[in-house]
Amino acid sequence: MQPMSELVRHLPGTSALVLDSPHSGTVYPGDFGHACDLQVLRRAEDTHVDKLYAFAPSLGAHWIEALFPRSYLDANRALAEIDEALMDGPWPGERPGTEGERAKVRLGKGLIWRQTDDGLPLYQRLLGVDEVRSRIERCWQPYHAAVAQALDAAHLAHGYSLHINCHSMPAVAASHATDFPGLAHPDFVVGNRDHSTSSAAMAQWLCEQLRAMGYEVWLNHPYKGVELVRRYGQPQAHRHSLQLEINRGLYMDEQSLDIHPGFARLQADLRQLVERLLALDPRQL
Repeated sequence: MQPMSELVRHLPGTSALVLDSPHSGTVYPGDFGHACDLQVLRRAEDTHVDKLYAFAPSLGAHWIEALFPRSYLDANRALAEIDEALMDGPWPGERPGTEGERAKVRLGKGLIWRQTDDGLPLYQRLLGVDEVRSRIERCWQPYHAAVAQALDAAHLAHGYSLHINCHSMPAVAASHATDFPGLAHPDFVVGNRDHSTSSAAMAQWLCEQLRAMGYEVWLNHPYKGVELVRRYGQPQAHRHSLQLEINRGLYMDEQSLDIHPGFARLQADLRQLVERLLALDPRQL
């Protein structure tokens, strides 16, 4: 039986298209125990991404959404990305194995965050091993189970699957967010881990659709995609996974977190993009 959670929303679809939003959650669990001000902590969210794609289930797309915040547990990180500096004892499971995993832990952005994008510590305490295990069981495992289930259903029904991992990014990278602090971001970044999680043709198609709408689009820089596309993208098996980052300045005030008038135009363009994805067979590209 697949693990279930009140902190994951899964709306099954009928198409080959699967959309997931791992970072837009706003349900802050009572056992979080963070020391950081909530308004500051909320800036870690991919705020309103769930609202931007609210139309998608009605069109037949599968939809998976984390209701928990990414700062509580980041479903787009590998289970090995454990920051033992946060814990009151040795971790009995996997530890960071690749340089990419170690780099995110050093930034304080592992599976459990240690600090905000601006370098503010989240905790004034150490986390227990059982506490971290509980977060994995309640959040990471059911989220990934839902994504895997949706992708398997899509592939079984259609012979291929298209997975868009939905994110947002600040207009300018913060000091402790990425390896490129201070970088002014374009409107969109498409990532497929250098064509390892989708075909190059699929990534180029997505970029071209957005550019034709008038947006500035970068490919695989500075965001290539992380665990959710790495884990589920198998283009050789007609399973295409791509990460799509949207500049928050297009639709919201990054300080107040309020939606601004640009939201309506962006959502209309995203609806058009999703309709085109629903009509696309990537085997024909």
